[in-house]
Amino acid sequence: METLPLQADWLDQLMPEGLPIPSSTLLTGPGGSGKPLVGNFIASTWLRQGGSVVFMSLQYPDHSFIISSLKRITQLNLEDYGDRTAFIELDVHQDGMEKQKGRSFKANVVKPSIWDEALHHACDMVPDEGPGILVFGSALNLLLFSPTYEQEILDKMKNTLQDTSSCSYLFSTSSTAKGKEIAELEAAADNLISVRGDRATKKILLKIERMKAVRFISDEIEAPFSPKVLKELKDIADQSRRRIIPLVSKI
Repeated sequence: METLPLQADWLDQLMPEGLPIPSSTLLTGPGGSGKPLVGNFIASTWLRQGGSVVFMSLQYPDHSFIISSLKRITQLNLEDYGDRTAFIELDVHQDGMEKQKGRSFKANVVKPSIWDEALHHACDMVPDEGPGILVFGSALNLLLFSPTYEQEILDKMKNTLQDTSSCSYLFSTSSTAKGKEIAELEAAADNLISVRGDRATKKILLKIERMKAVRFISDEIEAPFSPKVLKELKDIADQSRRRIIPLVSKI
């Protein structure tokens, strides 16, 4: 099994053989627990080792937040990897997809048909080199609040996690709400990582629950993020829920 060395002591401690590629990984845990921060490290390592990354971070109003977060957390400047990055931004007011602007485009990925179209288009925007293409989607649980498309988009996400023939996938979802649906996503992924925040110590703790065909350590360890960074992330997550869920709930 081919693997990607993660090049961070705390991740190497849990995954000494690296991340299997191609594969699908789900980061799961309560809202505001720091899942996208863990994902940022994996995405930055992917880019540094010659791969491409498609970002679909639903908790951010635009991709400038992704750029600033990666730079702050991993010291990676995404502008240095412009030809190997693409951004899908959620716009629930779109019927489908907006015309591409630079490296990004808006799409109503709540709709299952647009989910497929957006992923295909974004992956066509970047080269398939090195470890290949990684699709990093965060806060995907927000899509499940659509009364019309909840089951269909859940099935789309499950099918995506189960088909790594052309890309690898790294998804993060909050388990605070829609627990039954999130459990289905957890079962569909090749690799499962749980992340939680310790209220008393303000630390982020993560544990590998399952990995595809490689050895891993099942200890729970602390991720090296400051309480200040975690609070800022939680604030953004809270704002996103208040902003996005009412909109998605009307679709």
